[in-house]
Amino acid sequence: MEFHLGAFEHQLSAVKDELLFHKVVERIWKRDFTVWKDNPDEISNRLGWLDLPENMIPKLDEINDFTESVLRDGFENVVLLGMGGSSLAPEVFRLTFGVKENYPDLSVLDTTDPVYIEKFAGNLDFEKSLFIVSTKSGGTVETLSLMKFFFNLLKNRFGEEKAANHFVAITDPGSKLEKLAKDFGFRKVFLNAPDIGGRFSALSYFGLVPASLVGIDIRKILDNAGKKAEVSKQNANFIALFGAFMGGLAELGVDKLTFITSNELKYFQAWAEQLIAESTGKEGKGILPVVDEPVLGLDEYSNDRFFVIIKYSEDDSLNNVIDGLKTKNFPYFIFNLENDYDLGGEFFAWEFATAVAGWALKIQPFDQPNVESAKAAARETIRKYSETGKLPEPQPDFVSSEGIKFFGGTDGNNISEILTNFIEQKNALENPPAYLAIQAFVTPDKENYDLLQRIRTAITKKYGYVCTVGFGPRFLHSTGQLHKGDAGKGIFLQFMYEPDKNLPIPDELGTGNSSITFDILLRSQALGDRQALLDAGRKILSVDLGFDSHKNLKLLSEKF
Repeated sequence: MEFHLGAFEHQLSAVKDELLFHKVVERIWKRDFTVWKDNPDEISNRLGWLDLPENMIPKLDEINDFTESVLRDGFENVVLLGMGGSSLAPEVFRLTFGVKENYPDLSVLDTTDPVYIEKFAGNLDFEKSLFIVSTKSGGTVETLSLMKFFFNLLKNRFGEEKAANHFVAITDPGSKLEKLAKDFGFRKVFLNAPDIGGRFSALSYFGLVPASLVGIDIRKILDNAGKKAEVSKQNANFIALFGAFMGGLAELGVDKLTFITSNELKYFQAWAEQLIAESTGKEGKGILPVVDEPVLGLDEYSNDRFFVIIKYSEDDSLNNVIDGLKTKNFPYFIFNLENDYDLGGEFFAWEFATAVAGWALKIQPFDQPNVESAKAAARETIRKYSETGKLPEPQPDFVSSEGIKFFGGTDGNNISEILTNFIEQKNALENPPAYLAIQAFVTPDKENYDLLQRIRTAITKKYGYVCTVGFGPRFLHSTGQLHKGDAGKGIFLQFMYEPDKNLPIPDELGTGNSSITFDILLRSQALGDRQALLDAGRKILSVDLGFDSHKNLKLLSEKF
């Protein structure tokens, strides 16, 4: 790692001295929970990730034998049903490494959008598709809903016994999913060590099983991670220093971790986003990861940013960017990878650095206290729907001639005024927002992604502060924690739409009864998160795009 601390070298030197004086590295490896808090709850039982590079070696034969059985049976597609920590590392493996010849392709499905789900299902050859149901708790609503939906589709085609042979579970011992998988005779059940949090699970079954299925040499992944684990045991090692400096910068108000990567390594950003945001966004503090942002002009970056450059050693394409950051005296950190297998080490290094950042921020990095608030609000919305047959929708404050509805923060008589006044409110606040988060409960396709990126970039360029984008409900399992648990300087632009699909979610695995549909679940999650943000004192403008999200997002993108 190379780094430049800019104008903060003196302050961060003091952080380094504290790191050494308090023997933080040594104490973490001794499982000393007092590194973070006086109470061991959700710390002592969340440190199993430290030993994964070593402890997963004896599991390799089991994983590889399973992969061989999948190859023998002619599966050509693997669909991973998961959210957050259960899905992001597999996505990094697949999109970075690609698929080895004669191995099945891997798709990650982490949405409740019915339009996307129906299109995805319509393109599958179920005869040759294997489904991995991946959830630590065994009760993640999105994951279990998708499991029940696809299991019923296969059961109706092939019968229950054959359908079960197309399903695999990865979960913790004693979970609801473990029982379901065994009761229905799933092809395989992998039981992960329970002392590993979801976002720290990349090197466990959750990450390694999908990696093996696309032909990655998972022993090399673990060997590389093991080398970084050994480095992390040394005093003042670069991994711990990076974590301490991340936390130290955030304490100084420089809390926007902005990623710039080699193009082939860009998928790592989403995994790191969840790890950092969900681990540090609490107790009124946090580090906001800025991912997938187009590289801007140096004068367009606000002074609350520091930069992480992750690149291949031979990649010289970012040299001018790095030189510019140094000239402007921005703090930055450079991680050089020799090849894709170095990602094994990066997974471990970032997990360790995040634990150290928690120490520097004086917070507990292994819990996620605010994630439950949005879930609880969504459950309450669904309960009311079950009782009345309709969702408890707020009344719109403004409806445009195109049928776009606006809820809250609607100071203005037209779309442009409403958007401008909401975004510009930072100038009228005593503590102006440091970022705007776009939360998009819309179909996660390329057209919507490109439109959201256009809106995001326009906001940053025009108004001068950080803007992030997340598809819902995916972001709820990553930045959702930070949005409600940080210092409260974010404002939130939420997009919803009205899907024209009405896919039923089976009430139970293998049954035909359904009391809720995916469109209702998606809407409930959006409304639930909106309520959770309001309860946390955040400012949010919700926009209902109607039936045509593409058309109306395009219209809105032209208003900036």
